[in-house]
Amino acid sequence: MPVEIVTVPCRSDNYAYLVHDQGSGETALIDAPSVDPIVDALEARGWGLDQIWITHHHGDHTEGVPDLVAKYGAKVVGHAKDRARLPALDKELSEGETVTLGESTARVIDVSGHTIGHIAFIMDDDKAAFTADSLMALGCGRVFEGTHAMMWESLSKFLGMPDDMMIYSGHNYGQANGRFALSIEPDNQALLDRIESIKAADAAGEFIVPVSMAEEKATNPFLRAIELSVKASVGLAGADDASTFAEVRRRKDSF
Repeated sequence: MPVEIVTVPCRSDNYAYLVHDQGSGETALIDAPSVDPIVDALEARGWGLDQIWITHHHGDHTEGVPDLVAKYGAKVVGHAKDRARLPALDKELSEGETVTLGESTARVIDVSGHTIGHIAFIMDDDKAAFTADSLMALGCGRVFEGTHAMMWESLSKFLGMPDDMMIYSGHNYGQANGRFALSIEPDNQALLDRIESIKAADAAGEFIVPVSMAEEKATNPFLRAIELSVKASVGLAGADDASTFAEVRRRKDSF
């Protein structure tokens, strides 16, 4: 049976996600930015909380873990090599390994760059990728701990995914990301359309996620470092993809 995915807005701009395996009735949480919105979402549906899957160590993704574990007894899952910076883990995973939720399975990929040890959870059967601060809606995370080359390698893993994979990212930075993207591709009609869609969603109090991989490929300036037009736009005609990405990321850092 498929999973049900619930988007839970937290803090000022975070997204957390509840993943409910309909066959077993088990529920996992992707990141825990805060407690109350997550408890409210669980109680509204009569769900417990069996697992917490952590993508990376930043406090706006882990702050709610201790209280949620205390309340529900959830088991905590995270990257083995980042164990020292994460809440206490019940299950340590590395790239290529899987985590099971009832009848559903997610595989783990290492998407370091924003942080060292950032992971994403990919549910291939359900066409769902929980990417947190690696691939973001119309953007990518700032490269705090890794290198630009490392971040490009991580983003390239998403580029290889099917167009109908749905991306569930960690923040709503959509309008700000859109303004930057226009500085790179002002004539990209798909981008212009997406920006209007994001504005409308924000005005209506709706979510800007999930988004298909196809739409990210068509509009996200960081993924579009592969495009000749983007290389030319940043003055790097003929450059390799990683160098183009690095230049786009540097421009965003000072935008």
